[in-house]
Amino acid sequence: MNKYFATILLIIGCRLSTSAQNIIQSREYPKGFFRYPLDIPPSTAGGFAELRPSHFHSGLDFRTNQQSGYPVHAAADGYVSRIRVQFGGGGNIVYIDHPNGYTTVYMHNERFSPQITKVLRDYQYQHQQFDVDFNLPPGQVQVCKDDVIAISGRSGAVEGPHLHFEIRDTKSEQTINPQLFGITIPDKVPPTISAVGIYHLLDQPFSENTPHQFLPVTGAAGNYRLLHPQELELTGNIGFGISATDMNSASHNHNGVYSIQLKLDGKPVYTFTAERFGFDQTHAINGYIDYPTFLTSHRFIQKCFIPPGSKISLYPQSVNRGVINFDDDAVHEVQYVVQDVAGNTSTLTLKVRSRHIPPPAAVVKSSVPLFHYGQRNEFSTDKVKVIIEPGNLYDDVDFKYATLPKVPGAYSVTHRIHNRLTPIHDKYDLWIKPDVDLGNQADKAVIVGTGGLCDSCIYQDGYIKGRAKAFGDFYIKLDTEAPHITPINIHNGSNLGKSKGIFLRIGDNLSGVKSYNGKIDGHWVLMEWDFKTKVLSYTFDGSVPPGKHKFELTVGDAKNNYSTFTADFNR
Repeated sequence: MNKYFATILLIIGCRLSTSAQNIIQSREYPKGFFRYPLDIPPSTAGGFAELRPSHFHSGLDFRTNQQSGYPVHAAADGYVSRIRVQFGGGGNIVYIDHPNGYTTVYMHNERFSPQITKVLRDYQYQHQQFDVDFNLPPGQVQVCKDDVIAISGRSGAVEGPHLHFEIRDTKSEQTINPQLFGITIPDKVPPTISAVGIYHLLDQPFSENTPHQFLPVTGAAGNYRLLHPQELELTGNIGFGISATDMNSASHNHNGVYSIQLKLDGKPVYTFTAERFGFDQTHAINGYIDYPTFLTSHRFIQKCFIPPGSKISLYPQSVNRGVINFDDDAVHEVQYVVQDVAGNTSTLTLKVRSRHIPPPAAVVKSSVPLFHYGQRNEFSTDKVKVIIEPGNLYDDVDFKYATLPKVPGAYSVTHRIHNRLTPIHDKYDLWIKPDVDLGNQADKAVIVGTGGLCDSCIYQDGYIKGRAKAFGDFYIKLDTEAPHITPINIHNGSNLGKSKGIFLRIGDNLSGVKSYNGKIDGHWVLMEWDFKTKVLSYTFDGSVPPGKHKFELTVGDAKNNYSTFTADFNR
């Protein structure tokens, strides 16, 4: 009976959103081909392309009533093309390729179906590794629409149980808004606009120093206005911004909006749509938002002007990158049109009196180097070297460098590489020369930065070379300490006859755990590491019979420091 009512609610929920107004999209997508992957009425905790720290959200997060254990169904006929198990991230992930050129992705599962689990276990034992990522040939695991492929859960880097669902273009691997395929959520609620931003660009690259103002907004039911109505007087090149969120009729979560249009006197000058994007573009969110404001106040302001170095498909249209020049001593109407994917619309109109630009003052040339977003940039001293490849900056940068005093335990002074308020798209090369000869400990050196450890740190040509993902402060430290292993339910002589498995906690003080290897009686066993609890566990199966056994665990970090734990136990 409960299943019957759930089905009726699901049908009603889907019908509620069929009256959507026209929305902005570059192409049509097949509707009716994919089913909703759960048996409960659709409700979302996260929307497509909504704003997250350092990335656009790549799918829909479907609620599962704050619990694990719901059957996850194949959205259409196809075959399992990829299986991935991550420590963190999406946790247990399965990918299904479909004959119409799309791939569906299902993340955070508690476990997979028996058929998929067998394929996974065979691969894990063959490669003696828990976290794996591998492709399957088309004929190995075929699925039909409605087949149960997994059980929902909370694996990976998530706080609560839910199903993260994506639809991707199989060939390009771009992820696409699932609601454009007819997988709809009941929604009669228009977006909410809470503030607008005005940026006086002054013919300069956008930065934390760009003069700006934020104006509060009031309104409801799709009609918004400035809290303090006024005619804005603006001069020169102006960029606008907006703070907007959306809700649907099925949940109280504040999700992202689908589209934002900025119009000048009725004509669009800037359009953003959450239709589709590539995973090489997801970090471009830091160029899309007012990044300095986000870092300093944790507030998302969506810039309605496009950085010259940004190349993402979420901008289908713009005039002069959305930058508006006010220089004609006339009154103009600037309007925001904000929509959700169901077509519910909110608007906000500003009156702007344009003022003539006075003759520009003579520009004093800066003494600091200018990094150009479209070219390779290098900076070096006798102690540090920075290399940024083309396309890694969103705008030109007046690059700044300084040194700070050495922190305790460091093997170099602290190098301030520009500042943390300037976003960068991908990692860049950072070389730092130690202040002392590291001798035979050079291979233990790492570069520690504002945003954590630099990747791929090696000693070469007298430098510690690494890959940094953000600007900030950096220095050298040595990692000579082995990872720690803390047993939870096992010690030498333990009786584990009533235990479901073996449980330990592992971790590392600096470079991070890189590998772990568990063995029972000399044979490798599958140990699963939980991202949230940091508990490493082995679940007993038929391969460990009653009797006396020996357990051994070896854990290594990224700098080849190792710890070993051994214990005899009885079953």
